[in-house]
Amino acid sequence: MERGLMWLPLLALFLGLAWAGWNEYQKVEAYKQWATSYNRAKYDIYAALGQTGNILTWGKPTRRGVIDTHSLSLHDVSSIAVRVGDRTLASADLEPAPPSDLKGRAALEFHMKTAQPTVTIPFTDVTLATQWAIALDRDLRNIQESPSNVG
Repeated sequence: MERGLMWLPLLALFLGLAWAGWNEYQKVEAYKQWATSYNRAKYDIYAALGQTGNILTWGKPTRRGVIDTHSLSLHDVSSIAVRVGDRTLASADLEPAPPSDLKGRAALEFHMKTAQPTVTIPFTDVTLATQWAIALDRDLRNIQESPSNVG
């Protein structure tokens, strides 16, 4: 009887892990459906992010899809940076290779042209955040250099 009671907490732990895994699987499947309408997309536990042309859309992933979505246009952005802990790196400082000592939670920061506050999108992976910052900075430079924006 005592041996059976010893295994009970292990069974409870296993059931909890199984539920957590199923919950995360449902989130990823909902994200996959959401991401099909974007040219570039990323998923992590903090945020789902999608890009179509110059429009970025992000929100919180749940089992029922991405909720609390927000959007911004790269036309309204003046600069892009990556924040890791208390350290902020401009996207230009990330090429040709980001510093190897970056550790911790990361976020993309979009500094807007207008008086709007800085927009922050969280990332769990520093490498993925730097890759997005480099790609979005290229898109931003293309927008800034295009003849239609010279005035």
